[in-house]
Parts: sequence; C-alpha cells; structure tokens
Amino acid sequence: MNDRERPLYMISVAADLAGMHPQTLRVYETKGLVTPKRSGGNTRLYSQADIEQLELISQLTNEGINLAGVMRILDMQSRLDRRDERIERLEHKLRVLSERLHEMELRNQITAMVRYEPGSLRLIE
Repeated sequence: MNDRERPLYMISVAADLAGMHPQTLRVYETKGLVTPKRSGGNTRLYSQADIEQLELISQLTNEGINLAGVMRILDMQSRLDRRDERIERLEHKLRVLSERLHEMELRNQITAMVRYEPGSLRLIE
C-alpha cells in the first residue's frame, strides 16, 4: 500500500479537506463513489487518494454532471488506469524479450563464425 492509499483521516477531517459536509461523504460511500477503509472500531478512514477522488467528484458535480454521470466517468477512468498499467507491464516485457532476442542473435552470429572441434576452437576459413 502506497502513502496515497494509507487510511488516515476520519470523516470530519476528510470532509474538511474535500470541502464537503460529512453527510455528503456518507451518501457518496452509499453510492459507491468512494470506499473508505474501516478501523477496528468501524470508523471510516479516508486516504489521500480518497480525498482526491472526492475533490474530482466535487469538480464534476460543480460542472453540472449528475451523480450517475460522475459514476460513469469514474468507472471509465478506472478502466483507463488499469489499461495503462497493463500497457506498461507489456512494454516492460517487450523490452526484456527484445533484449533477450538481441543476445540470442549475437550468440548465433558468433557461433556461426566459430566451429567447435574437441580440444580446440578454430575460426572457419
């Protein structure tokens, strides 16, 4: 868990940070727009990532987008984030495989230039 996702803020602090009423945060949780973690005593704890999500929701609703539209936008953003992560992993794999292929091609070129005979190595003439 990175620092942005660490649950730190109780609902009153989170509401202040996001510029909202605590009841608004409860409504957003009920609708699935934000999912705070819970302490052992079942207290809602919000992370910095949750605060940023709440700020985005506020920005979108201030622009006239209703909660159904906000939910759709957040879902699409989540899908895009997962796709971007997958692309990054695939690009990394591609780089690794490309490097391995390059090494194999070099080995094959060197092997083609050298002939093995028991007890000695001789260049092909």
